[in-house]
This record gives sequence, C-alpha cells and structure tokens, in this order.
Amino acid sequence: MGYSYLISANNPINKAQHKSIELTTLIKPMKVLVATEKPFAKVAVDGIREVIEAAGYELALLEKYTAKQQLLEAIADADALIIRSDVVDAEVLDAAKQLKIVVRAGAGYDNIDLEAATAHKVVAMNTPGQNSNAVAELALGLMVYAVRNLYNGTSGTELKGKKLGIHAFGNVGRNVARIAQGFGMEVYAYDAYCPDEAMTAAGVTPLHSAQELYKTCDIVSLHIPATAETKNSINYELVNLMPKGGVLVNTARKEVIDEDGLIKLMQERTDLKYMTDIMPAADVKFRELFEGRYFATPKKMGAQTAEANINAGIAAAKQIVDFFQNGNTRFQVNK
Repeated sequence: MGYSYLISANNPINKAQHKSIELTTLIKPMKVLVATEKPFAKVAVDGIREVIEAAGYELALLEKYTAKQQLLEAIADADALIIRSDVVDAEVLDAAKQLKIVVRAGAGYDNIDLEAATAHKVVAMNTPGQNSNAVAELALGLMVYAVRNLYNGTSGTELKGKKLGIHAFGNVGRNVARIAQGFGMEVYAYDAYCPDEAMTAAGVTPLHSAQELYKTCDIVSLHIPATAETKNSINYELVNLMPKGGVLVNTARKEVIDEDGLIKLMQERTDLKYMTDIMPAADVKFRELFEGRYFATPKKMGAQTAEANINAGIAAAKQIVDFFQNGNTRFQVNK
C-alpha cells in the first residue's frame, strides 16, 4: 500500500495526475515530511514513524529549522507534510512539486494558505479534538489564576457559582464545559453553528447571541477561530456588556481581539481582567497599564502537553495513511 493511493470524489487530484504519480511511486515509496520548527516530543515522533513506516512509506524529519529556505528544500520531493505552527504559504507550495496533502497537527489551521493549497491541488487537513482537553484545562487554570488575583497573596474569589460563558461550543468548548461543571459553575454557551440540543445534552444553557452571552456571564472563555467574520470581533462594545468583575479568557486566537478597544475599555473599567495564552501585539502596554488584571503566557501554551503533542502528531500520520490508502478526506479544511 506504500506505492499508490485511491482516487475518491473528494480527492482534488485527477486521474491523469494519478497515473503519473503511480509510475513515480512504483520506483520509490511515498515520502512523508515532518517539518516542525518547534519539534514534537520524541515519543510523538516515534509514534508517527511507526504509523508511516507500517504503511510502507518513508519518513523524513526537518526539526528546529531556522530558515524558510530549509523548508523549501526539504519539501521538494515530499508527497505529504505534517506541520505544527509552521507556515505553509504559496511559496512553500510552489516548491512542493509532489505534495498531495498537508496536515496541521492541531485544531487551528490559519498557518496554511488554503486558497493556495486548493490552487496547487493539495488537500489541507487539521486534527480536531486531539488538543481539546489540554486547551480546556489551561483555560480553567487561567480562570482560577484570575479570580485568585494572580496569586498575589490577597483574598480572591471562587469559581463555584460563577456564570461561565463559552464562546463557540466545539471540541474545546465542550471540554471546558465538562471541567467547569466539576467546579460547580453555571455554564452557558453561544455558537451560531451548534444546535441547542447539543448544548442542553451537555448540561449547558444555550444563548442566542454573543451580546446575550457577555451580558449574562461573569467569565467568558473564547474558542472561536480567526476568520474574516471573527477578527477584531471581541471589541469594546461587546466586552463592556460583561458584569462588574468580569474576566475574559482567550485561548483561541490573537486576531479575534480588538486590542485597542480592549485597552480603552480596561482603562475605563478597572474591574475587568484579561487572561490569555496568546501574547497580544500590545503586550507591553497591557502589562504597563493593567498590573494584576492582565496575564499572557510567553508563547501559545494551549496544546503544550505531552499528551496533546503525541495525540495530534499520531492523528496526523493516521490521516495521511487513510487518505492515500482509502481516499478519506473527512478532516479536509480547503475545497
């Protein structure tokens, strides 16, 4: 099975290309490149290798690379690519003459140029759900940190009895709800694309607008992607609806925050706190103005657990094998 792959209705590669690729792959096995500026843990790489080599494919590693040119050279003869936060843009895809699939090991995929991938007839996938518990645990940790006044020795409050608003009820949001219920929180959610029944089945109260969510909840946890619709959508007007003592937690994407608007609001409302694992562009200003009310991790930390690292990497490898052997495009994010 290492020398060919199936054509499906969803596969963007046409039959003529397939014949050409079949001739090539009779000579050499499929090559899967793992290109990670921030490498997977060794146990994850070992798991990826086991999946790839069991399918009869070749695994190549490009770890801790320091220049884009290294990626451009490594990708030249790869049939598949696994990345983390590495950028796959038109230049990379131009250099990838044999590439058929790229998988982002994680939920977010805004580091892949989806239009360019489609134009190059490359399937782009993510691995949804693999990092969800890790991100959810971090979100709750940031909530505890906030209500305990950043552990500065003063008396804080408890999460029990607080109203938590989950903005987007996907894999991460559902895990946040599960953990928050263990803290005894009242959990609400807003997601325009999730039916009320799914929320109520999880013991969550559905709300029907972002405005209603922010007006209702003491703490709001963001889990929305960065899209044209959501960028800068968490703004002065929306966050200002939060009750006194409100806490905004962002483990989603930096781009969804209107930083200027949030700074203006936090200057006017000294009761608000902002906790995030995505350092804002205006981090220095936030730290200078809002000591004790603002915290950002040095780098994105949501998926930084051994378990998530392993799960996402091995899932990416399995999806590549499934794509080549069965034409499965279930997690495709480009069209």
